Amino acid sequence: MFARLLVIIFLSNVVISNCYGQIPLSDSTPTKQILIFPVIARSIETDWSFGIATSATFHLAKSDTVTRTSNMQGLALYSLKKQTVVAINGTQYFKKEHFILNEQLSYSYFPDNFWGIGKYSPDSAKEAYTFKQYYLYLHLMRHLGKRCYIGLLYEMQKVLKVEYEPNGIFDKQNVAGRTPYLISGAGLSFTYDTRTEAFSPGTGTFAQFYFNHFGKMTGSDYDYTNIVLDYRKFYTLYKHQVLALQGYFFGNVGSEVPIRSLASFGGNNSMRGYYDGRYRDKNQLVFQGEYRMPVYNRWGVVVFGSTGNVSSTFANYSLNELKYSYGAGIRFAISKKEKLNLRLDYGIGQGDNKGLYFQLGEAF
Repeated sequence: MFARLLVIIFLSNVVISNCYGQIPLSDSTPTKQILIFPVIARSIETDWSFGIATSATFHLAKSDTVTRTSNMQGLALYSLKKQTVVAINGTQYFKKEHFILNEQLSYSYFPDNFWGIGKYSPDSAKEAYTFKQYYLYLHLMRHLGKRCYIGLLYEMQKVLKVEYEPNGIFDKQNVAGRTPYLISGAGLSFTYDTRTEAFSPGTGTFAQFYFNHFGKMTGSDYDYTNIVLDYRKFYTLYKHQVLALQGYFFGNVGSEVPIRSLASFGGNNSMRGYYDGRYRDKNQLVFQGEYRMPVYNRWGVVVFGSTGNVSSTFANYSLNELKYSYGAGIRFAISKKEKLNLRLDYGIGQGDNKGLYFQLGEAF
């Protein structure tokens, strides 16, 4: 099944170290490392896509053995659905982790699908639409002690174009953001992080709460507040096998929230098996677990499951309406020392929802 749905061709696998030489992958990876590899892939949202991916790992403080490995990743893809995505994201850990910087920068031209707003949207409601946008996210955290951080964050999204079917579901539901718009907001965060590794933790806890307010003072066309709570726990069990758990809440408070800022149910990191955006609403609540097992040398396998739903308000969640997904995947360690993996996951949701995902790094 995997071979039928996805082919990944590594035309090159180049590792450039601080000695500017080509070296093979080994357990003794250099302080600085850059991986470059062309990719041919297929997913539910993109069909076949072609592009190039890069990953850089490095230490900002060379003599500091406590600070985790910093990373930058880049991706440029073009799909048979005429979608274009160019993205850069990363995390930099400064000396002794007094400061941590997270950033995301992307451009997207993306023919997409929309089923309307709400958890009851039927499969038959699907309509095609296209958006073009720029996106920027910056999050700077300051260490307070005992692995606690306080942070400042900024988010900006410029939607340049939205094309949709007139008098269709966009107009009937009076969907906010169906014309070009700008959102710009700033907020605060609190983070507790005891994870042992940056890419695939074996033990530790990650807990983060943040809010981001979008309004006229920051130049936003819409006025609302985004609230996120993300809790993750990692346990190392028998022979380096890891149980990873996550609870995730994404919510918006405000009378109008534009479509690209609504909670988007599904995708390669959450509720795998559902089209990213199959369900949209102001709020989303998801719980997921994953069991990660090394098999041989650089190879490993995982099994995972998740449950959750979207809702217009937090009070509208109901246990008997929770949706679910489950699946399995394969891992290949690009860097055994840094635990940086290529992952191939196949997720199955309810009904006809299912799909394959190829990604650099774990889902959570």
